[in-house]
Amino acid sequence: MSEVFDLVIIGGGPGGYNCAIRAGQLGLKVACVEKRGVLGGTCLNVGCIPSKALLHASELYDTAKNKFASLGIIADAVRVDLPKMMGQKEEAVGGLTKGIEFLLKKNKVTYIKGAGRILDAGNVEVTDASGAKSTLQTKNIVIATGSEPASLPGVEIDEQRVVTSTGALSLEKIPARMVVIGAGVIGLELGSVWKRLGSDVTVVEYLDRICPGMDLELAKAFQKTLTKQGFKFELGQKVTGLEKTKSSLKLSYEPAAGGAAKTLEADVVLVAIGRRPYIEGLGLEQAGVKLNQRGFIEVDHWKTSV
Repeated sequence: MSEVFDLVIIGGGPGGYNCAIRAGQLGLKVACVEKRGVLGGTCLNVGCIPSKALLHASELYDTAKNKFASLGIIADAVRVDLPKMMGQKEEAVGGLTKGIEFLLKKNKVTYIKGAGRILDAGNVEVTDASGAKSTLQTKNIVIATGSEPASLPGVEIDEQRVVTSTGALSLEKIPARMVVIGAGVIGLELGSVWKRLGSDVTVVEYLDRICPGMDLELAKAFQKTLTKQGFKFELGQKVTGLEKTKSSLKLSYEPAAGGAAKTLEADVVLVAIGRRPYIEGLGLEQAGVKLNQRGFIEVDHWKTSV
């Protein structure tokens, strides 16, 4: 493109699209580059919105199955139609992502589908789905690429049987046994969905408590609630490996402080040990953008080293 933008934003999630809308309202010539092919980022597509849709649906199912009778409401043979439940989740996601695209258009933001790579302080290369490349000239660049699920050595993710939060939001059948690696909010939230729908859920956590970012008293109360719902917890345990067989998954783990190894069998393993910055293929090193040891971009009042 020969035109010069005031601002090019790489990433169309909650950081990027809000930035694009506001910059457009302030009169800047803005382009928003998003490689997913749909706006909204992790939050709208494979995070907050679909997980809350499934939490809501699974809670209603659990209430109808286990609590209606005590209220004098007879609802015999309540069952789950998983494809339909997933369909209403996708419907909620689709409506919101289309709404964001409308807001970008309304505020005269150029929406470009493709993967952005920073060539230097004034140029962003975009590679579209077909592999074709183009270069956007710009006065300013905003990096809003968000995060991705962190991986675990020795546990190969296939998003079918060994899943991240992304795969756990789109399982095609209810697993009889699910093991969640990581007792943070994402693992417990998605574990709750599948526990309510009928899975036997065990959580394996390296620390001796759940939700390390939460107040300890709240975390203890939360764990009691989850235990009453049927969750099993293996705390202070380190995952050492995962064996895949045709019929099941065998997760090996041992006490973090040292001790005898144990094994858990599961149909689905959810790896939810946190998230890391998504910086792959951005060209940050080439552009001179400094990172810290954890892979986060170093900033001074949100400005990078460039």
